[in-house]
Amino acid sequence: MYQTPRRSPRLPFIAVAEIAHRESGGRLSCQISTLSFHGCYVETLNTLPVGREISIKSFAESECFVATGKVIYELPRSGLGLAFEEVPLKSAALLRKWLLKASGGAERL
Repeated sequence: MYQTPRRSPRLPFIAVAEIAHRESGGRLSCQISTLSFHGCYVETLNTLPVGREISIKSFAESECFVATGKVIYELPRSGLGLAFEEVPLKSAALLRKWLLKASGGAERL
């Protein structure tokens, strides 16, 4: 099976997160396990369908990252692959900081 190359590397990163369904306002507690500049993988038993629009809040190192996004793949009773769509400037700076730390300070993400 052919897979499209990722736009940016996915790095191991552990953080508590909360996903809100943008249509219904329902919420899921989850944990981020990998992170990239364009999205993340979250571990959760309760998954959402592919294409569902979401908002995500993530907390690590007493800082809060927020973004909107979309479910791009689902692993039932395991987790979700999310693509970020809108990331406010403050959250983008925090994301870059987290990714630099996770990569060991590598310049190219």
